Amino acid sequence: MRYDPTLVRPMRDELTSIGFQELLSPEEVDSFMAERTGTALVVVNSVCGCAAGMARPGVNLALQKGPRPDRLGTVFAGMEEDAVARARSYFDGFPPSSPSMALFRDGELVHFVPRHQIEGRMAVDVANDLIRALEEHCAPAA
Repeated sequence: MRYDPTLVRPMRDELTSIGFQELLSPEEVDSFMAERTGTALVVVNSVCGCAAGMARPGVNLALQKGPRPDRLGTVFAGMEEDAVARARSYFDGFPPSSPSMALFRDGELVHFVPRHQIEGRMAVDVANDLIRALEEHCAPAA
């Protein structure tokens, strides 16, 4: 299902305004994922209430408080379906979920947050869980 782009733009902006790169095609996803050095956070954005109420605000809070991944990318479920499918192909072992978050270190998936760990929770709780993952995988070596 494709959504009205005017409805979706503010939802995209919540992530792009804090540094996320929109990945609009499978080629853009592959190019983003081809960089295998350092850390990358990929967020599958969504129009659902848990994306608006918990996921996007949780990501924003986490990036304000925790270490920041080297690269930030986002795809939008219900919009660029081919890009979303390609991004999900990198989430080996996890069924499709939106919203969701995938943290990679040196090209390897090291942390995944599916929808069921987002919905029904407060944004600060989602943020705290993500901060712990960022501290574990993105913090510079001591």
